[in-house]
Amino acid sequence: MFIQTEVTPNEDSLKFIPGVPVMSSGSAEFLDTRSALVSPLAIRLMGIEGVKAVFYGPDFVTVSKDSENPWSVVKPEVYSILMEYFSSGQPLFRSEEERASAGPQDTKILDTDSETVAMIKELLDTRVRPAIMEDGGDIEYRGFDENGTGIVRLMLKGSCRGCDSSAVTLKSGIERMLMHYIPEVRGVEQVLDEEEVIALEEFDKFEKRLEARKNPQ
Repeated sequence: MFIQTEVTPNEDSLKFIPGVPVMSSGSAEFLDTRSALVSPLAIRLMGIEGVKAVFYGPDFVTVSKDSENPWSVVKPEVYSILMEYFSSGQPLFRSEEERASAGPQDTKILDTDSETVAMIKELLDTRVRPAIMEDGGDIEYRGFDENGTGIVRLMLKGSCRGCDSSAVTLKSGIERMLMHYIPEVRGVEQVLDEEEVIALEEFDKFEKRLEARKNPQ
């Protein structure tokens, strides 16, 4: 087995391509040990020092690390685990129910969806998701303010999470396309999970403390 790697827009995320299918449908993301318990491969990858997230796409695994541990140390360990795992033919999830629950439920069109929401989901699934997966990531639909601002709320996953170019991706790519096809859409907003919000708040406080030291009253 020969595993290829591809760089992503996020220098702390690498896309590993094992040459065999990974997810038969959708994607799955693991941001901590607890969430990784459903997948034996994810739990092993999360055990590598420095690895902080694992993402499964249709034919790739994106591994994200912290900035302290270099790829020269992390990459060989990831290679070794992926090689052993995909050569053995072991299942990715402990049960079929866990595999099914990891599929893309966010863009599934429901009977209760309006025509506008159905169109948004269709475009995200057929046009946006494949393009973002090329970069080792995915998007998750988090809602549309139909009777107010006209804002579509999305969460970025995989290599796109925390990437400097993610805001550009949202604004220049996804927002422009959705507004072009669906007049009701007036913009796109990135949704952050709880951990990212806390991290940004702490960084903001740190910057303010530095600024206060530079400019004492």
